[in-house]
Amino acid sequence: MAYMNELPREKIRKRGASALTDVELLQAVIGSGGKGNDFKQIAKNLNATIQRVGADNLTLEDIKAIKGIGVAKATVVFAALEFWRRRFTKQTAPLIDKPEKAAAQLDYIRDKKQEYFVVLTLDGARRLINNKVVTIGTLLSSLVHPREVFSLAIEDRAASIIIAHNHPSGMLDVSEQDREVTTRIRKAGELLGIHLDDHIIVAGDSFVSAI
Repeated sequence: MAYMNELPREKIRKRGASALTDVELLQAVIGSGGKGNDFKQIAKNLNATIQRVGADNLTLEDIKAIKGIGVAKATVVFAALEFWRRRFTKQTAPLIDKPEKAAAQLDYIRDKKQEYFVVLTLDGARRLINNKVVTIGTLLSSLVHPREVFSLAIEDRAASIIIAHNHPSGMLDVSEQDREVTTRIRKAGELLGIHLDDHIIVAGDSFVSAI
């Protein structure tokens, strides 16, 4: 039949995207291959990589590693995949786009008698990836180093982070030490390309931002 020889993009125009196989859909995204690289084979290799790694875990580096896909094309493929992941997959992770939503994730440290320092890691859509205690200090202070903060963020491939801690005293005053920690973490994040969205301090039922 004539439609057997149709190119993927032509097939989409004539019969809709549902008529294409997974590999043909990837061919449509890729568009064309380079010299000595058949776009059909590139699409097959890309599909194999997605199946092996998983669509949720696929990175730009995974795509760039496929023969025949350059940086520009890999960026287009990855952007399309990320858009699909954000808009059309079921989102179970909470969206942390307001200080109140960040504070709601910190109920477990509000009434602690020691100072708990926590990192919330977020993806590019500001959805929560991880919520983890980094250090536990004394009643008066907590020693925190950017290394401990960002090792988790790098492991989670986070786009940004929110740092937080409790004040066992129950007072919500932002201390000079709190501001110094904020500055130190922000500067370290700038070097790593991981943005510090906020620094939340909680005490009892209240919270304040140290930024």
